[in-house]
Amino acid sequence: MTVLQSPRPLGVDPYSTAVLLDPYPFHQQLRAAGPAAEITEHGVYAVGGFEEAGVVLKDHRRFSTTGGIGLADARKPGANFRPLNALLEVDPPDHTRLRSVVNRILSPARVRQWRADMERDAEQLVDRLLDQREVEAVEQLVEAYIFKVFVDAVGVRFDRDAILAIGAMSFNQSGPQNQLFHDAMRRAQPYLQWFEESQQREHVQSTGLAAEFFAAEDAGEIGPGIASNLTRTFVRGGMDSTIAGIGSTLMHLSRNPDQWNWVREQPSRARNAFEEGTRMETPFQVTYRVTLGDTDLHGVHLEADRKVGVYLGSANRDPRRWPEPDRYDAARNTQGHLAFGGGEHNCIGQMMARLESECLIAALARRVKALEPAGEAVWRPVNQMRTLDTLPLRLVAA
Repeated sequence: MTVLQSPRPLGVDPYSTAVLLDPYPFHQQLRAAGPAAEITEHGVYAVGGFEEAGVVLKDHRRFSTTGGIGLADARKPGANFRPLNALLEVDPPDHTRLRSVVNRILSPARVRQWRADMERDAEQLVDRLLDQREVEAVEQLVEAYIFKVFVDAVGVRFDRDAILAIGAMSFNQSGPQNQLFHDAMRRAQPYLQWFEESQQREHVQSTGLAAEFFAAEDAGEIGPGIASNLTRTFVRGGMDSTIAGIGSTLMHLSRNPDQWNWVREQPSRARNAFEEGTRMETPFQVTYRVTLGDTDLHGVHLEADRKVGVYLGSANRDPRRWPEPDRYDAARNTQGHLAFGGGEHNCIGQMMARLESECLIAALARRVKALEPAGEAVWRPVNQMRTLDTLPLRLVAA
């Protein structure tokens, strides 16, 4: 008879500002604790190993998304929960039906149609910034680019300050109701009505993904109200994570001139540079599941009806999976990394994010001889996001 162990308790708060700014010591503790640990501060389980993370993400019969992918359990009274995400917080078969419709709309062929415009926009932006020589890359380069190409692709117009506030609210809502949560809610308050209205049929552009979601709703392929929910999903989740991934990639490339030169030799390597950047600094740090019954994870007993945090950022630096996991290597084979999640609920917009990043980094590689730090990179504390606040860079024209 197999004797199951109890999860080892960890007294660290992963949502403290200190951990959010430097999560890697916590990740080491989490992996060392075994297949699963218990975060006593919040009464949830946590998984940090690559193999164990894959098990949880791929087994919806034991580990469900129906309690929400954030810390709070959406099923419980008083959770102060946002509306459930129709795509991410639903299990098969309902998830499978909706995902098949979105996959048809956001097909590889559709994504390829955006390439020429995205490449042109990237080249024009880089050309303008080269005249400045030194830039704050988060706002002037990455955000400026994503706000242009993402808006064109999805077909929703918005104010920059408003959408940044909404994004901060979204990712801080996924954690505890700490000071970051309250600050983000206050900042977003003036924009909430506007944001809700902007996702409705009468406010989306006639071309773009949002218009196609509403067309699918009209055709009866998806239920009433789902089109606006999908649009909200793409806007709230599709920009911040891509901005975070590109920013982190540029930070590592600027700190490793040999890696930048490797990308410059063949700008098509921009894609691999981005994959390694998102492995190293996984934007969406943790996603949650709920146990549907008593179960075990590699010999550790997990009680029913408990939240399980899958720390994607920790799994992506697990030395059992990645040789020298803390070293940025743009040529690394990153196949299988979990920066875009895993299982049925892997990121629906990952093809789009990869194209955006490839176009921007390749445009830089063709035009910038040296990509150098021009000051200290500063991280922004967010409950469920690893993202830079500022990234000063020096661009030396080729």
